[in-house]
This record gives sequence, C-alpha cells and structure tokens, in this order.
Amino acid sequence: MDELKCIYSRTKTIQEDKVSGFCPGCMHSTVIKLIGEVLDELDVVDKAVLITGIGCCGLHMDYIAYDTITAPHGRACAVATGLKRTNPDRLYFTYQGDGDFASIGLAESVSAANRGENITVIFINNGIYGMTGGQMAPTTLLGMKASTAPKGRIAEEHGYPMHMCEILDKLTAPYYLERTSCNTPQNVIKTKNAIKKAFKNQLEGKGFSMVEIVTSCPTNWGLEPLDALDFIEQKMLPEYPLGVIRDRDKE
Repeated sequence: MDELKCIYSRTKTIQEDKVSGFCPGCMHSTVIKLIGEVLDELDVVDKAVLITGIGCCGLHMDYIAYDTITAPHGRACAVATGLKRTNPDRLYFTYQGDGDFASIGLAESVSAANRGENITVIFINNGIYGMTGGQMAPTTLLGMKASTAPKGRIAEEHGYPMHMCEILDKLTAPYYLERTSCNTPQNVIKTKNAIKKAFKNQLEGKGFSMVEIVTSCPTNWGLEPLDALDFIEQKMLPEYPLGVIRDRDKE
C-alpha cells in the first residue's frame, strides 16, 4: 500500500486518491477518518456540512466528499450558528484547532455554547498553533516552548493553559462536553463513540455538543512521532484529563 495515500477507509466519505498534506505523526488524519465513519454509520453524509477553522484544520476539506465551508479565522461557531438556524435539518459541525477555537474565536465559541446552539464542535487540542508557525496557543503547557515563547510558557507573563471543556461546563446551556484523545487504539475507539454521540445529540435537537480531542503536533513540538505519543501521555493528559465533563443524558 502506498504510504503517501491518505486516510484509507471503507467509507464513501473519504477520497482515497489524495496525497496527505499532514505531517508524520499528526492525528488529524485519524480524526477525519473517524468523522467519515460516523457519518456513514448514521447515514447522514448527504445532510452533513463541515465548517472548518483556519490552519491545519482547513486541510480537512481536501480528503472528504461532503459539503464544507471555510469560516473566517475563529468564526466557525458563528457561521455554523447562522447556517443551522436557517437550515435546521442539516447536520452542521465545526472542526477547529486551539488557536482558532480558544483564542481568535473565543468570543464566538463561548457565545454559541452559552446560547446552546444546536451544533457540534470537534475541537483539536495539540497545545500549539500548527500551520502558522508554532506560536503559543491558549492550551500550550507551562514550560512548553513555542516560537512566541522561546523560553517556554511562563504563567506570570503568558497566563495559564485554558481548559475549554471545563470553561464551557460553567455555562448552563451546553448539552454534552467530552475530552478524548487518539494516542492509543482504545482512545481512538472512545473518540469515535464521542463523535457519534455528539452528532446524535444534534440530530435529536438537544443543543450544543463539543468533543475536545487531545492530539500531537510532532513538527512544532520538535519531536519524532513516537516521542510525541509519549509527550501526550506524560505531559498533555495530566493537564487535560480525559473523560466526560458533561452529559445531560445522564443527569
């Protein structure tokens, strides 16, 4: 099998003749494949619309066969809100990185969650700006180096890492918030189940759902792909523990 071919899948949502634009060890490919599998299993490919953020997340559209819209940087939740309100029978979901969702688009993200908009957010948390040059993100760990923090993140200068699931959990309206990862086969399965639940919530009109996925960025972390997996386990997950933060179905 040609290793340059991206995201091999039996699903009809994935275009298998594309050459991957993702770096070795990047988990975007895995998450995109999971989204495609879930859409197929729910038989909603024809009604699904992806709203991408800016950055590596925007490459999502190169490998899929469902509708997609690119929002201005950070405004994916606002765009999804307008689309959902005008065409409520479609399945709208955003796909955003930490710089897009939690920094540049923080107001739009929190406001959509606070209103309980019936949309789904897939939030990719790799602790850094990826495509734009490895700058410090809101989720960058203390002590973690970035192009804009060459000495590492310092709390007194840069503030502390932001925990978006926990921040949104302070709001009344969100229906479902879960943090997962793709660093192990078991966590890949859990991530797929979380995405499926989030999509089902929207189809059932339950309101705002978000799946935060802790992933790696070996290139901007300055690590080999396997070492990046160790970094997730040893550094990222203690700061961003996995699990369901809120599930109104179980309250």
